[in-house]
Amino acid sequence: MTYDNGHKGMAEVHRLAAEIDFPETLGAFVRERANTLGDQVIGDYFDDGEKLTYRGLDQSADRLAGSLLGLGVRKGTHVSVMLPNVKEFVISWIALGRLGAVMVPTNIAYTGAELHFVLADSDAQFMIIDSSFLERLDNMPEWPTLLARERIIVRGEAPAGHLDWHELHDNGPEDFKAPSRVTSTDLVNLQYTSGTTGFPKGCMLTHEYWVLLAHCAALQRGRPFQIKQTLIWAPFFYMDGQWQFLMTMCLGGTAHIASRMSLTNFFDWLIDFEIEYCAFPEPALARFPPSEKDKLIKLKYVNAFGWRGDANIEIEKRFNLVARNTFGMTEIGSGISLPAEATHMAGSEACGLPSPFREVRIVDEEGNDVPQGEPGELWVSGPAILWGYYKRPEANAESFRGKWFRTGDIFQQDENGYYYIVGRIKDMIKRAGENISAREVEAVLRGMDEIEEAAALAVPDPMRREEVKVFLMLREGVTAEDCPPEKIIAHCGQHLADFKIPRYYAYVDEFPRTPTGKIAKNKMRDGDLRENSFDRADNLWR
Repeated sequence: MTYDNGHKGMAEVHRLAAEIDFPETLGAFVRERANTLGDQVIGDYFDDGEKLTYRGLDQSADRLAGSLLGLGVRKGTHVSVMLPNVKEFVISWIALGRLGAVMVPTNIAYTGAELHFVLADSDAQFMIIDSSFLERLDNMPEWPTLLARERIIVRGEAPAGHLDWHELHDNGPEDFKAPSRVTSTDLVNLQYTSGTTGFPKGCMLTHEYWVLLAHCAALQRGRPFQIKQTLIWAPFFYMDGQWQFLMTMCLGGTAHIASRMSLTNFFDWLIDFEIEYCAFPEPALARFPPSEKDKLIKLKYVNAFGWRGDANIEIEKRFNLVARNTFGMTEIGSGISLPAEATHMAGSEACGLPSPFREVRIVDEEGNDVPQGEPGELWVSGPAILWGYYKRPEANAESFRGKWFRTGDIFQQDENGYYYIVGRIKDMIKRAGENISAREVEAVLRGMDEIEEAAALAVPDPMRREEVKVFLMLREGVTAEDCPPEKIIAHCGQHLADFKIPRYYAYVDEFPRTPTGKIAKNKMRDGDLRENSFDRADNLWR
């Protein structure tokens, strides 16, 4: 194995990470940053014209924590937070962390049925919700057992019978002290991931998970580049928005936070806010051809998650920056990352080398290490990975082997020690950054009286990475005229968030089967999957 500059760079990151005196909790981290950076802006919510300073975040979290304590939120209380990208999200998160309570970030695109599932499954006892989403609560098929209406806290105009977030914040005490000690290994997030074997599962994540992830991310991105201005467009109910915000705090910078992603406005954001770091969406590269505006781009480092090799080379050359791929999951945080110093690996599509505090293995079906260069499942271990999946003993038994977490992704390692993702075992579709469980989509489709069986597959897409296609076998006596795509789409719209609704629809008389009778999806992936299907986006048959 060649010990090249990439290995040397990662070794230096590991050395520096080992020397960090990590804050024990999120609350302690925010307090330390506030004491150091005071009235500097940490969050610029430019769409709303709102700014949040380091000191303001610290003080607001104390005020809200005190009021929540008075309502009965205690250490271990589960609180759903269903907010868009607004300052109240991060204030609520840190306030709950200071109490020792557990935040359940809740997808703002959920339908009533999906919302009920997460609130019930997470055992949420309180909820912080934006007023614009209150209608979703009324659309739930039933009310979650542990969540009383009088424990709903509303950001925005609060209807009668609900608590007002801003009143709680404004009337809270200036100094807050938690009645129970909060430690690094206490649970702080019940982070739902769209899962790959069924409905979403709650990843139990600790304070240590976030503190370690943020500091190591800052080392890898900020150490060579002195980054201060970052752009966050990812929704905060997913982990990406959260760790990027904390990483910016580690860097002592300002996060410019979009209310939602807009490719139309993306380049203007980069220029107007002199952004030095962001997760760069690959479609934006083609959306904005080279022009004189390129000279105004201040980017130093971007994450090019899962990019094509030629596109990676193009963006580095065009903007004179470093673009790097990584591999991470909600369950483990960062697992593998490509060091900035690995310049010879740009365009290789490698994920990189093991991140700080992470061990990795590539194993066969029996759990034995495979020879270098051979594909196998990636297993990861190290401190501060998830405790496990909440109330999922079967999933935990399947996903863990002692200290090792099974990622379900197929990797291989080259002769120089760099890791590449080859594919995935898990039946998941990744559309425009959103993880979609094929099994969840299939369950919704089977809920129609007309449909006997359904199979959801990923269709490669240059804009959104993957789109969802479903193959449908109708019940005996039912024809496509009885159950046209328009009817199926309407049904999906009642039960699935918009991003989960399939784009392509095809009818089959029979499915290929495994010897045990399961649908053999591997036999359905040949050729152009867009052909012979109804395209919802273009409203036509292909």
